[in-house]
Amino acid sequence: MRIGHVVGNWKLNGSLSANEALLEAVKAAVPKSAGCRFGVCVPFPYLAQVKDLLTGSGVEWGGQDCSRFDKGAYTGEVSGAMLAEFGCTYAIVGHSERRTVFGDTDGLVAEKFAAARRSKLTAILCVGETLEERERGVTEEVLARQLDAVLEQQGAAAP
Repeated sequence: MRIGHVVGNWKLNGSLSANEALLEAVKAAVPKSAGCRFGVCVPFPYLAQVKDLLTGSGVEWGGQDCSRFDKGAYTGEVSGAMLAEFGCTYAIVGHSERRTVFGDTDGLVAEKFAAARRSKLTAILCVGETLEERERGVTEEVLARQLDAVLEQQGAAAP
């Protein structure tokens, strides 16, 4: 029985040569019967390389974000279907940098979560407060608000 997921997020890092070395090390280190699933979420340009290097290894991969749109004139966006076509298992949505630097709102994160699920991806929902919110003592309210946005749209049913 698998009991959880361990997924690394590369953020804005990587190169073809560095990725190859890292992925070979990850493949060698991941136990075959650990009781959980292992994966990496990589910058979009590296998805083909990751697919080539990880197929059949037991290590899964995914995208670091997912558009709320399935298709259309949305320059720079990557849809869940595109991620799935590259063999992705995961899509991260709601990461703190997406919220604070790029302005992803709770509602937008909920739409991205729904889009990932429409494409049969495991949506990894990131929630969290800023330092300022933590210092103000509103962590629980922030987390509840972020979760509620997704639950209101998706419900609490398992995928």
